Amino acid sequence: MNDKFEINQLAKEDSWRLFRIIGELVEGFDRLSGIEPAVTIYGAARLQPGTYDYEKTREIAYLIGKEGFNVITGGGPGAMEAANLGAHEAGVKSIGLNIQLPEEQVSNAFTNVSLSFNHFFARKIMLVKYSTAFIIIPGGMGTLDELTEVLTLIQTKKIKPFPVILFNSAYWKGFLEWLQGQALANGYITDDDLKLLRLSDEPKEVVDIITSWYLRQAITGRQAI
Repeated sequence: MNDKFEINQLAKEDSWRLFRIIGELVEGFDRLSGIEPAVTIYGAARLQPGTYDYEKTREIAYLIGKEGFNVITGGGPGAMEAANLGAHEAGVKSIGLNIQLPEEQVSNAFTNVSLSFNHFFARKIMLVKYSTAFIIIPGGMGTLDELTEVLTLIQTKKIKPFPVILFNSAYWKGFLEWLQGQALANGYITDDDLKLLRLSDEPKEVVDIITSWYLRQAITGRQAI
């Protein structure tokens, strides 16, 4: 009897969890609809103000904003804060999609559009859905997870082949060597998969990659019409 009661309680909890997930998605769609064009910037929450990657992230976001792109981040500290700060200084929409965690993830003060998520996958959908490019600043497990998810979505043609740019070649060198020496050499990925990644050390070059790609797509769209 007790076992049956516990199973029923678990089923009810799962049902209510489903409604909460739907609620997060609906709020995200409502709040973010119309923010395009936008660029998502991923990176370490532990990145400190004043460091090289922090200041370069801020510069990238500022330059992106001046080109008319809104900026989306995970809404927390570190690289996310730097990107939101740069967007704020550029006067564009600075979007932070925060995640509720027991520690570390606290919303930064430089967003003018802010949402809070309890479920990682709902947040991930929003980080990708409205973006026309992805910039990956050095980071840890979460950053690698977000990077590989974006690449998988492009590889499987679930989203368009948007620019995916790794910033700071010294940081990503070992990762790229592993992809070539192990994953590619053993046939687990293809040359085309590797070509999805762009590498840059200059904020202006990052912006040029994104703007040139965006303009090409706009021209193609008009010609198609």
